[in-house]
Amino acid sequence: MNKNNSNRRTLELGTKPVGGLLLQYALPAIIAMTASSLYNMVDSIFIGQGVGALAISGLAVTFPFMNLSAAFGAGVGVGASSYLSVKLGQKDYSSAQRILGNNITLNIIVGLLFMAVSLVFLDPILYFFGASEQTIPYAREYMIVILLGNVITHLYFGTNAVLRAASKPREAMYITIFTVVLNSILDPLFIYTFDMGISGAAYATVLSQAIALVLQTRLFCNPKEMLHLKRGIYSIDLTIVKNILGIGVSPFAMNATACLVSIFINQRLLQYGGDLAVGAYGIANRVAFIFIMINFGVNQGMQPIAGYNYGAQKFDRLMRVLKLAMIAGTCITTTGFLVAELMPGLCVRLFTDDAELSARAVNGLRIMMAAMPIVGYQMIVTNFFQSIGKAKISIFLSLSRQMLILIPMLLILPPLMGIDGVWTAMPISDTISALLALAMMVRYMKRFNRQHKEMIANGQQQ
Repeated sequence: MNKNNSNRRTLELGTKPVGGLLLQYALPAIIAMTASSLYNMVDSIFIGQGVGALAISGLAVTFPFMNLSAAFGAGVGVGASSYLSVKLGQKDYSSAQRILGNNITLNIIVGLLFMAVSLVFLDPILYFFGASEQTIPYAREYMIVILLGNVITHLYFGTNAVLRAASKPREAMYITIFTVVLNSILDPLFIYTFDMGISGAAYATVLSQAIALVLQTRLFCNPKEMLHLKRGIYSIDLTIVKNILGIGVSPFAMNATACLVSIFINQRLLQYGGDLAVGAYGIANRVAFIFIMINFGVNQGMQPIAGYNYGAQKFDRLMRVLKLAMIAGTCITTTGFLVAELMPGLCVRLFTDDAELSARAVNGLRIMMAAMPIVGYQMIVTNFFQSIGKAKISIFLSLSRQMLILIPMLLILPPLMGIDGVWTAMPISDTISALLALAMMVRYMKRFNRQHKEMIANGQQQ
């Protein structure tokens, strides 16, 4: 019964009205991503209010580390879920089963390797990421715990991505919300009651993810489900691994470049504004992150629909889901822009009551999010190409926003404008990269429309 139901839900990706389907898949993902962003925000709020301004700066130093860890996790998890969606669209259920197993094996291998290397070189890495003598104790204390739980984190996010691709967006959403709620309970308990400081937030994060991983694993232990854990699917299949990593190169590049950019931003902020400037970026980044993650929710809702219909060669449905996703993404990031411009003080006060840190964060937030309305569109287009296996295009678009344009701006503007030059580099990069995404999308939409017309003429379109 469950297998038939799972099959039906998967086949709906190619038959149900696209608008309702996107809402069905995107809404749970949006809720889950909102919860996920709040997950990170909760840590920052409790650390800022309970430990202090320098602790916020120390936490900001860890952002590149978190981005780098996410890069390896996304390279496997997103690659596997995208590849899984295409195989489900092709009705190749045997391959889909092996993709599930290889996703788990790869996450364990990558998670262990990342943990080992990072712990050995932790202090030099943190200094390189922008730590000072004042902030490194906080950053070190937090990252030791996070790194020890790195395998759990990779498996949690990787399994969650596969759940969505396997037509279980609601289950993925509920588990994510559960993780956020549990983390919000454990944070004050560990930080205040047990007096564990910044490490308490890290323990709360890892423990919450561990319990969530157990719940996710139970969902895949049901043999009646179309996709389930069983013997014989965990051994490395080089063909599957090659395809997972080939698709996963784009999200890996996105997060890896985010890591490099965060390092560069932290270093420039430390140079031109000191530790509190780094902390201000930590706060502004958390606020922006909420709307970025909500937009990721739209991306995740679009991904299985786009992947399935591309695999099934239903190009009219492919174009429909892209259009709707672009509209939704633009609305979300425009809302973020309005919040940043109209109520920045309210946002910042959540994290700190330090007057100097608050003033710096308000200024940075307003400038950093000046081009936010067009970021949503750029992200949707980038993920669209990833969803249909066009990894090179997706990588280029990811790099254009996060590195190819931003880093030169970070080199040019701060010597001319001081600390404001660091902040201004970000909206300039967002604007130019959005124009590149527009040009690339126009080119490929013409190609898809031509293929669609040819299929109609040949009587192949269903």
